[in-house]
Amino acid sequence: MTDARSRTARPGSKPPLTLDTELTFLKGAGPAVASRLKPLGLERVRDLLLHLPIRYEDRRRIVPINEVAHGVEALVCGKIVSAEVRFGAKRWLRVVIDDGRASLVLRFFHFNEAQKAAMTDGRWLRAFGGVRVTPSGPEIVHPEYRIADSALELPPETRLTPIYGLATGITQTRVRALIQQALAVAQTDADYKADFPGLGGPATLDALRTLHEPDGRDLGDLLLDRHPAQIRLVREELLAHQLCMRLLRKQSKSAPGTRIEGVLAAEARLQGALPFVMTGAQRRVVSEIARDLAAGKPMLRLVQGDVGSGKTVVAASAMLGAAQAGLQSVLMAPTELLVEQHARTLNGWLSPLGVEVGLLTGKMKKSERDEALRRAATGATPVWVGTHALFQGDMKLKKLGLIVVDEQHRFGVGQRLALRDKGPAGVTPHQLIMSATPIPRTLAQTVYADLDVSVIDELPPGRTPVQTVVLSNERRFDVLSRIGEACRQGRQAYWVCTLIEENSELQAQAAEETYRQLREELPELKVGLVHGRLKAAEKEAQMRAFQSGATQLLVATTVIEVGVDVPNASIMIIDNAERLGLSQLHQLRGRVGRGATASQCLLMYQPPIGQGSKARLEVMRTTNDGFVIAQKDLELRGPGELLGRRQTGLVGMKIADPVRDSGYIGGLQKLADDWWLKAPKEAQRLISRWIGDADRYAQV
Repeated sequence: MTDARSRTARPGSKPPLTLDTELTFLKGAGPAVASRLKPLGLERVRDLLLHLPIRYEDRRRIVPINEVAHGVEALVCGKIVSAEVRFGAKRWLRVVIDDGRASLVLRFFHFNEAQKAAMTDGRWLRAFGGVRVTPSGPEIVHPEYRIADSALELPPETRLTPIYGLATGITQTRVRALIQQALAVAQTDADYKADFPGLGGPATLDALRTLHEPDGRDLGDLLLDRHPAQIRLVREELLAHQLCMRLLRKQSKSAPGTRIEGVLAAEARLQGALPFVMTGAQRRVVSEIARDLAAGKPMLRLVQGDVGSGKTVVAASAMLGAAQAGLQSVLMAPTELLVEQHARTLNGWLSPLGVEVGLLTGKMKKSERDEALRRAATGATPVWVGTHALFQGDMKLKKLGLIVVDEQHRFGVGQRLALRDKGPAGVTPHQLIMSATPIPRTLAQTVYADLDVSVIDELPPGRTPVQTVVLSNERRFDVLSRIGEACRQGRQAYWVCTLIEENSELQAQAAEETYRQLREELPELKVGLVHGRLKAAEKEAQMRAFQSGATQLLVATTVIEVGVDVPNASIMIIDNAERLGLSQLHQLRGRVGRGATASQCLLMYQPPIGQGSKARLEVMRTTNDGFVIAQKDLELRGPGELLGRRQTGLVGMKIADPVRDSGYIGGLQKLADDWWLKAPKEAQRLISRWIGDADRYAQV
């Protein structure tokens, strides 16, 4: 029997439409339209059903032109009295319509000859868009419009108009037409017509019709995301993610795991070689890890800890235990700088105990990489640290027993699973996930529902709270004076440059310009520079100079957000801090306050700033608690921003919001457990509907 997903049509034939039909076979689609829809995740008919409106427009009343208001969207209708191409900075089409009371100008900067030819004097045009009232009268730039020979052919809409996310070259009209076809196909699909137990509310297909074809009777509830149709789909989607996480956990836990029984002994051995005493919280988390590793099932544990709480030494205890058991460990981190920091740290701790630490990055010379791969494949080196280069196919580990992933949110959901195949045949490596971005409990229940969670909620003794001050850029001269005085007294400082654009070249230029200015303004100081465009050797040299104290002031981009540990650095200036999110600001602030000296973080902003930026800076000024900051960041920006864009939609959430919808999660967790026991087929069906293939979910 041929799977519908793999069905392909014979040349010139058209397959019967099903939810698994490729979009190219829909009326008004074709290969060109289908290829443009693909970046939106729309490949098959079923995908269109869950491509939900991002907002609605009310086109149910034609507004007289003399009643339109500036800044307000309106549906207007009038007779075309002129249409002419004008030339200025660019060519544009000016169309004037008149409804007998007043006239309005329509401006089109992108148009073709067919559009212009259709706009002949005397025809009627209905347009919708945001109105601008200018000294010469009202106008709408690039409205959605329809043309007919009489006003009677252009009545207002009977329903609210859904507005969808679009791709280049695709119009709202096209998407709406395709979705209508998808709804018609779903009406005959047994899967979509069948209901799910325990969810309540309208049936799925009824809920989808309500959102794609809203009649506006419950407009208030719809706009506030509390319409019964929305609640039904939110609960479905959250349940699908809970089920998928349980499936992934079940798959991971079903494989045998290597027993590693000497972790507590390894911790004691490591403690004897450390220049500091581990905190009670660190020892508690090591005990939780030790219990997992000795159980004979693959460990899946997340360790959360604020900046500077000492997650790395916890991981080192586990890695030492694995090495003593004859197994290999890998620690994966998102940036070269953080990888190098981890390699130095682990070498300093483990080498004296006779455990070799290897480094693997994407920038290694071929000869170095070949030697590293050889030592990994033979098992000669028991501990490895690297970037995503560890994922690559030619990296083979003879006896991989433990995977440690640092800063999980930088990789995107599920990439932690990509190293599983590097282990011995038939054995799933243990996985330890570390995050210095505290994830609020509500979010963790959705994103990390497949993991056990440990929290390091105690900072090492001697860490001094960082005083945070918010200053306008207009106070720059005062800041320079303060920096100069502090550095003359033997202290060190970071000056972090930020840009809105995520462009390493532009960030490098901004940092280089600031570096030049600060050298001129503070000529008595040794100023260093680090950014993402520097070669690894230059970056290493600059960091070593700063760590040794040879450089007093380090100008950097946000590459120093993680991985830099300079206890003597006690001042952090963040330029244009209003451009960054709370979690990133908190990570940067964590680079200071690592020694006994009182530390300061100066958040400089360029006025004027919006309410959101003010709120973020005020949170930074009033608290150092990473969990409080994470919760506020979640409230202000949402889960996609907190976790990184590759992880948005947790994964690909279409309608649910784990913050807004947190009240449903507890009950849905119980329902998910119940489904796997009593309704496993329904569970698989719901996962397929909302997520697709669970393995694909894991690799987003």
